Amino acid sequence: MYSNCGVHHQNPPSMSLSSSLLSKLRLVTVDVTGTLIAYRGQLGDYYCMAAKSAGMPCPDYTRVHQGFKLAYADMSRRHPCFGHAAAMPTAEWWKVCVRDSFARAGYEYDDDTFERIFRRIYATFGSSAPYTVFPDAHRFLRWLRRRGLAVGIVSNAEYRYRDVVLPALGLNQGSEWDFGVFSGVAGVEKPDPRIYEAALEAAGGVAPAEALHIGDSLRKDYDPARGLGMHALLLDRFRTAEAESWRRSGVPVLPDLVAAREWLDAGDAKDKEEAEHVTAR
Repeated sequence: MYSNCGVHHQNPPSMSLSSSLLSKLRLVTVDVTGTLIAYRGQLGDYYCMAAKSAGMPCPDYTRVHQGFKLAYADMSRRHPCFGHAAAMPTAEWWKVCVRDSFARAGYEYDDDTFERIFRRIYATFGSSAPYTVFPDAHRFLRWLRRRGLAVGIVSNAEYRYRDVVLPALGLNQGSEWDFGVFSGVAGVEKPDPRIYEAALEAAGGVAPAEALHIGDSLRKDYDPARGLGMHALLLDRFRTAEAESWRRSGVPVLPDLVAAREWLDAGDAKDKEEAEHVTAR
């Protein structure tokens, strides 16, 4: 039960960011998985524990992982945004996805056994157990809010991220973020630019040029945000091979949120220094 959904969006030309960016911003939107939090362990760990809790052998990790990827992609195509348009209950969406994941991996269970397995998996991924918060996340978000900026979460996730998972991880609305646009609630998902339009509207009608989006995907985060005219930067926390090609194309790519704060602070300090120099003359 790892999540995401989406449509293709054309890659816009990169834009250099001015030294006075921070002073121009009213809103910063932030992706969740890979940006604020990460998965703890492997998918197979949780599917194995669930199967064993129902008295079944531990399934093969690789087969389950591949089965899940195929099942998830199929469910996202047939019922995007966790079944939003079809008014499909979130638990039912995941039940179909998880059962298909096991089936594609070669594991079939009777109804009672599967129900026990699924209940364990669904409860686990609706808690803080499978996630860990990056150590720079809380401090960065609070720093933004102290600067008077609105902070919005933009995530391809269902309502439990908003209501249970993020609060359980100490990422609370009102202290770390002001509002969230979650695909399973909004009915639109990255990279569809409408999810970013919804964030701008939720912030009170902020203009794209007054907003910055931070994420970890060129296709889902950077391209659609830039396509609307927002500023954007990407994090490469795991030193991925594709990040080097992003840099070569002119995309701002930073290792973490500490670097993102320094990047924003440096531009702001340079702008203030130039202003003071002009005033002194």
